[in-house]
Amino acid sequence: MSITTIIVILTAMTSYLGFQQPAFLHRFKHWPYMEKNEGEWYRFVSSGFLHGGWLHLLINMFVFWQFGLIVESAYESFFGPTMGKVWYIVLYISTIVVADLSTYFKHKENYGFSSIGASGAVSGILFIYILLMPWNTLYLWGIIPIPALLVGVGYLWYSHHAASQASSRIDHDAHFYGAVYGIVFTLILKPEMALHFWRALQNTPW
Repeated sequence: MSITTIIVILTAMTSYLGFQQPAFLHRFKHWPYMEKNEGEWYRFVSSGFLHGGWLHLLINMFVFWQFGLIVESAYESFFGPTMGKVWYIVLYISTIVVADLSTYFKHKENYGFSSIGASGAVSGILFIYILLMPWNTLYLWGIIPIPALLVGVGYLWYSHHAASQASSRIDHDAHFYGAVYGIVFTLILKPEMALHFWRALQNTPW
Protein backbone atom coordinates (compact mmCIF):
# COMPACT_ATOMS: atom_id res chain seq x y z
CA MET A 1 0.00 0.00 0.00
CA SER A 2 1.31 3.45 -0.90
CA ILE A 3 2.17 6.05 1.74
CA THR A 4 -0.32 8.36 0.03
CA THR A 5 -3.15 5.88 0.52
CA ILE A 6 -2.18 5.32 4.17
CA ILE A 7 -2.23 9.08 4.83
CA VAL A 8 -5.64 9.39 3.15
CA ILE A 9 -7.06 6.62 5.32
CA LEU A 10 -5.52 8.00 8.52
CA THR A 11 -6.74 11.52 7.74
CA ALA A 12 -10.24 10.28 6.97
CA MET A 13 -10.35 8.36 10.27
CA THR A 14 -9.11 11.24 12.45
CA SER A 15 -11.30 13.76 10.63
CA TYR A 16 -14.36 11.57 11.12
CA LEU A 17 -13.54 11.31 14.82
CA GLY A 18 -13.40 15.10 14.89
CA PHE A 19 -16.82 15.28 13.21
CA GLN A 20 -18.26 13.06 15.92
CA GLN A 21 -16.41 14.51 18.90
CA PRO A 22 -15.94 18.30 18.90
CA ALA A 23 -13.72 17.99 21.97
CA PHE A 24 -11.27 15.88 19.95
CA LEU A 25 -11.12 18.50 17.21
CA HIS A 26 -10.74 21.24 19.81
CA ARG A 27 -7.84 19.36 21.43
CA PHE A 28 -5.82 18.85 18.26
CA LYS A 29 -6.55 21.82 15.96
CA HIS A 30 -3.93 24.43 15.07
CA TRP A 31 -4.36 27.04 17.80
CA PRO A 32 -1.41 29.49 17.91
CA TYR A 33 -2.38 30.94 21.31
CA MET A 34 -2.25 27.52 22.97
CA GLU A 35 0.88 26.51 21.09
CA LYS A 36 2.74 29.54 22.39
CA ASN A 37 1.30 29.86 25.87
CA GLU A 38 0.79 26.19 26.77
CA GLY A 39 3.56 24.63 24.70
CA GLU A 40 1.11 22.43 22.76
CA TRP A 41 3.40 22.19 19.74
CA TYR A 42 1.91 18.87 18.60
CA ARG A 43 -1.00 20.91 17.20
CA PHE A 44 1.23 21.94 14.28
CA VAL A 45 1.09 18.34 13.05
CA SER A 46 -2.23 17.03 14.37
CA SER A 47 -4.22 19.89 12.79
CA GLY A 48 -3.27 18.60 9.34
CA PHE A 49 -5.22 15.40 9.97
CA LEU A 50 -8.49 17.15 10.85
CA HIS A 51 -11.15 18.78 8.67
CA GLY A 52 -14.20 20.93 9.19
CA GLY A 53 -16.67 18.80 7.23
CA TRP A 54 -17.10 16.13 4.59
CA LEU A 55 -16.67 18.49 1.63
CA HIS A 56 -13.45 19.93 3.09
CA LEU A 57 -12.13 16.42 3.69
CA LEU A 58 -13.17 14.95 0.33
CA ILE A 59 -11.72 17.78 -1.75
CA ASN A 60 -8.39 17.77 0.09
CA MET A 61 -8.01 14.00 0.02
CA PHE A 62 -9.08 13.65 -3.62
CA VAL A 63 -6.51 16.23 -4.73
CA PHE A 64 -3.87 14.73 -2.45
CA TRP A 65 -4.50 11.17 -3.61
CA GLN A 66 -4.55 12.19 -7.29
CA PHE A 67 -1.22 14.05 -7.23
CA GLY A 68 0.37 12.41 -4.20
CA LEU A 69 0.67 9.04 -5.92
CA ILE A 70 2.62 10.70 -8.74
CA VAL A 71 4.89 12.66 -6.38
CA GLU A 72 5.47 9.61 -4.17
CA SER A 73 6.46 7.60 -7.24
CA ALA A 74 8.82 10.41 -8.33
CA TYR A 75 10.46 10.47 -4.89
CA GLU A 76 10.99 6.71 -5.07
CA SER A 77 12.62 7.08 -8.47
CA PHE A 78 14.85 9.87 -7.10
CA PHE A 79 15.93 8.25 -3.83
CA GLY A 80 15.06 4.56 -4.09
CA PRO A 81 12.03 2.60 -2.78
CA THR A 82 12.86 2.94 0.92
CA MET A 83 14.42 6.39 1.20
CA GLY A 84 11.91 7.72 -1.32
CA LYS A 85 9.08 6.81 1.04
CA VAL A 86 10.98 8.17 4.04
CA TRP A 87 11.59 11.53 2.36
CA TYR A 88 7.99 11.62 1.15
CA ILE A 89 6.73 11.22 4.74
CA VAL A 90 9.16 13.91 5.93
CA LEU A 91 7.94 16.15 3.12
CA TYR A 92 4.28 15.73 4.02
CA ILE A 93 4.65 16.19 7.79
CA SER A 94 7.08 19.10 7.54
CA THR A 95 4.83 20.86 5.00
CA ILE A 96 1.93 20.72 7.45
CA VAL A 97 4.16 22.40 10.05
CA VAL A 98 5.67 25.04 7.76
CA ALA A 99 2.25 25.90 6.30
CA ASP A 100 1.07 26.79 9.83
CA LEU A 101 4.02 29.00 10.75
CA SER A 102 2.69 32.21 9.19
CA THR A 103 -0.60 32.07 11.09
CA TYR A 104 1.28 31.10 14.24
CA PHE A 105 3.30 34.32 14.17
CA LYS A 106 0.27 36.38 13.15
CA HIS A 107 -2.09 34.99 15.77
CA LYS A 108 -0.01 33.68 18.69
CA GLU A 109 -1.62 36.28 20.96
CA ASN A 110 -5.09 35.88 19.44
CA TYR A 111 -7.10 33.46 21.57
CA GLY A 112 -9.91 33.38 19.02
CA PHE A 113 -7.95 32.11 16.00
CA SER A 114 -7.63 28.45 15.10
CA SER A 115 -7.53 26.38 11.91
CA ILE A 116 -7.57 22.80 10.66
CA GLY A 117 -7.00 20.93 7.43
CA ALA A 118 -4.41 19.35 5.17
CA SER A 119 -4.64 22.11 2.56
CA GLY A 120 -1.11 23.39 3.18
CA ALA A 121 0.45 19.96 2.70
CA VAL A 122 -1.80 19.23 -0.29
CA SER A 123 -0.67 22.51 -1.86
CA GLY A 124 2.93 21.43 -1.43
CA ILE A 125 2.23 18.12 -3.18
CA LEU A 126 0.37 19.84 -6.01
CA PHE A 127 3.23 22.25 -6.64
CA ILE A 128 5.80 19.47 -6.74
CA TYR A 129 3.63 17.92 -9.45
CA ILE A 130 3.76 21.26 -11.31
CA LEU A 131 7.56 21.26 -10.89
CA LEU A 132 7.64 17.80 -12.48
CA MET A 133 5.11 18.43 -15.26
CA PRO A 134 4.52 22.18 -15.73
CA TRP A 135 2.62 21.93 -19.01
CA ASN A 136 0.35 19.02 -18.12
CA THR A 137 -3.31 19.92 -18.27
CA LEU A 138 -5.30 20.44 -15.08
CA TYR A 139 -9.04 21.01 -15.09
CA LEU A 140 -10.33 24.00 -13.14
CA TRP A 141 -13.58 23.00 -11.40
CA GLY A 142 -13.21 19.71 -13.26
CA ILE A 143 -14.19 21.39 -16.55
CA ILE A 144 -11.83 24.12 -17.80
CA PRO A 145 -8.48 22.82 -19.15
CA ILE A 146 -5.50 24.95 -18.03
CA PRO A 147 -1.74 24.19 -18.07
CA ALA A 148 -0.54 23.21 -14.61
CA LEU A 149 2.00 26.05 -14.52
CA LEU A 150 -0.68 28.69 -15.07
CA VAL A 151 -2.86 27.10 -12.41
CA GLY A 152 0.10 27.34 -10.04
CA VAL A 153 0.81 31.01 -10.77
CA GLY A 154 -2.85 31.91 -10.37
CA TYR A 155 -3.13 29.87 -7.19
CA LEU A 156 -0.14 31.58 -5.58
CA TRP A 157 -1.39 35.03 -6.55
CA TYR A 158 -4.87 34.33 -5.23
CA SER A 159 -3.62 32.79 -1.97
CA HIS A 160 -1.30 35.73 -1.31
CA HIS A 161 -4.04 38.25 -2.07
CA ALA A 162 -6.74 36.43 -0.09
CA ALA A 163 -4.46 36.06 2.94
CA SER A 164 -4.37 39.86 3.21
CA GLN A 165 -8.15 40.06 3.53
CA ALA A 166 -8.96 40.23 7.22
CA SER A 167 -12.50 38.97 6.66
CA SER A 168 -11.40 35.62 5.21
CA ARG A 169 -11.98 32.57 7.42
CA ILE A 170 -9.84 30.33 5.21
CA ASP A 171 -6.16 29.90 6.05
CA HIS A 172 -4.81 31.11 2.70
CA ASP A 173 -1.38 31.60 4.29
CA ALA A 174 -1.15 27.83 4.71
CA HIS A 175 -1.96 27.33 1.02
CA PHE A 176 0.69 29.81 -0.11
CA TYR A 177 3.53 28.75 2.16
CA GLY A 178 2.75 25.06 1.80
CA ALA A 179 3.01 25.39 -1.98
CA VAL A 180 6.30 27.30 -1.85
CA TYR A 181 7.80 24.95 0.73
CA GLY A 182 6.97 21.86 -1.31
CA ILE A 183 9.02 23.22 -4.21
CA VAL A 184 11.91 24.37 -1.98
CA PHE A 185 12.06 21.05 -0.11
CA THR A 186 12.24 19.10 -3.36
CA LEU A 187 14.88 21.37 -4.90
CA ILE A 188 17.07 21.08 -1.80
CA LEU A 189 16.92 17.29 -1.97
CA LYS A 190 17.13 17.13 -5.76
CA PRO A 191 18.74 20.32 -7.18
CA GLU A 192 18.71 18.79 -10.68
CA MET A 193 14.95 19.34 -10.71
CA ALA A 194 15.59 23.03 -11.35
CA LEU A 195 17.22 22.14 -14.67
CA HIS A 196 14.46 19.64 -15.42
CA PHE A 197 11.86 22.33 -14.81
CA TRP A 198 13.70 24.84 -17.01
CA ARG A 199 13.94 22.35 -19.87
CA ALA A 200 10.30 21.39 -19.46
CA LEU A 201 9.29 25.04 -19.69
CA GLN A 202 10.95 25.27 -23.09
CA ASN A 203 8.96 22.33 -24.41
CA THR A 204 5.69 24.22 -24.65
CA PRO A 205 2.73 22.32 -26.13
CA TRP A 206 2.10 25.10 -28.67
